[in-house]
Amino acid sequence: MANSAGSKKRARQATKRNKHNSQIRAKVRTFIKKVSYALEAGNKEEAQGGYVEMQKMIDQSVSKGLMHKNQAARKKARINAQIKAL
Repeated sequence: MANSAGSKKRARQATKRNKHNSQIRAKVRTFIKKVSYALEAGNKEEAQGGYVEMQKMIDQSVSKGLMHKNQAARKKARINAQIKAL
């Protein structure tokens, strides 16, 4: 348990930041799922439209430090390859 004023403040900041970051991570996952569902349905146009939005969200999460840049590049490359394969 936090005892000093500084450690109490750090605990508050950590919970606030955790809530904010988890919301952003959930939003990124939602966009990835939208594209993957469109791929499973075989809808190339919808997948391409969703890919643009997904790419933007992933890049934003990388800039905020929520996702590693190599992980983001890997996700984008794999999904893009699946779209091209349709």
